Amino acid sequence: MRVGVITFPGTLDDRDAARAVVAGGSEAVSLWHADADLKNVDAVILPGGFSYGDYLRCGAISRFAPVMQLVIEAAGKGMPVLGICNGFQVLCESHLLPGALTRNSDLHFLCRDQEIEIVNNSTPWTSSYKAGEKIVIPLKNGEGSFQCDDKTLAELEGEGRVIARYVGQNPNGSRNLIAGITNARGNVVGLMPHPEHAIDELTGPSALGLGFFTSILNAMVK
Repeated sequence: MRVGVITFPGTLDDRDAARAVVAGGSEAVSLWHADADLKNVDAVILPGGFSYGDYLRCGAISRFAPVMQLVIEAAGKGMPVLGICNGFQVLCESHLLPGALTRNSDLHFLCRDQEIEIVNNSTPWTSSYKAGEKIVIPLKNGEGSFQCDDKTLAELEGEGRVIARYVGQNPNGSRNLIAGITNARGNVVGLMPHPEHAIDELTGPSALGLGFFTSILNAMVK
């Protein structure tokens, strides 16, 4: 199982994501923003950071990186894609996911351990969890508030496309406490908190983030 991890200029969580992929039992394959092919990977992760310095809007420039055209085409054919934090923003800018990530409601950068509830465990990235399972993983963002129009929100909720919600007080003003969503097909997932920072108890608040990376291996084996 080969999982590509994309590095854009300004990405800072690519090594963490690659480490999590290996811990989950797959092979991590480095992808560069200017690559002309996806190196025969089976899935792709867009990690967190500040791609292209977050100029314009977060993820707005990354959407036009050469590798993203390949990701868009592959996702359209069913390849599993996971965007974490800045990667989530890139997926929204690329129209692989609906809505947008905007400034946190208090306009401050947020960094803390956050409890989330796994709502949808039927995606290739969440199948290792039970529906309703609660996990604690780090949350760190300045533009992490998920926003969309009422019609889109009704579609996400009605079609079961919310994959995770924040538990307790809303940390960033996201609509309906949304921490992550999936596309209609279920292969593309965006998640604002960072599971790659919670794959062992020595370096994270828990090891419960590892489920995102074992899920993709299990999904591809099946």
